[in-house]
Amino acid sequence: MTHFCDIQDQPLELGEALSKVEGPEVGGVSVFLGTVRNHSDGRVVTQLDYEAYRSMALSQMQAICDEIETEIPGARLACVHRVGSLKVGDTAIICAAGTPHRGEAFKACRALIDRIKERVPIWKREHGPDGPYWVGWEDARCVGGDEHGAHQHSHRHHHES
Repeated sequence: MTHFCDIQDQPLELGEALSKVEGPEVGGVSVFLGTVRNHSDGRVVTQLDYEAYRSMALSQMQAICDEIETEIPGARLACVHRVGSLKVGDTAIICAAGTPHRGEAFKACRALIDRIKERVPIWKREHGPDGPYWVGWEDARCVGGDEHGAHQHSHRHHHES
């Protein structure tokens, strides 16, 4: 099994990721670049801060690559996530997949980014005019209600009169 996973606090290099998935048996390469956009859920975003539980995040990234390589024989994978403060336009993640055929490359790359987003312990804090906000964080002080499972950005606090 051939894959490369890393977490870096410096700008990500596409060429490095591509070099990890190239090979004489590779007939197709698919790449996903996740970049910082200037808005999220209707709010202006000026900066993102990413933090990771590094050892667990790398372990999960490796496990995801192992799974995909088992599902798609011959797949060569690379995933690199950036941590620290990123500005609008910066690359936050690179996922690349090299496979014998193009269809497998698309499938492997899509599985890689989707599973990383679902399972890897990396958190982001958005900055904008209203101040910083941890994405997906739920205040434990919130009192029951359906809004908690949906990761709402405004929390309802019940106050007694």
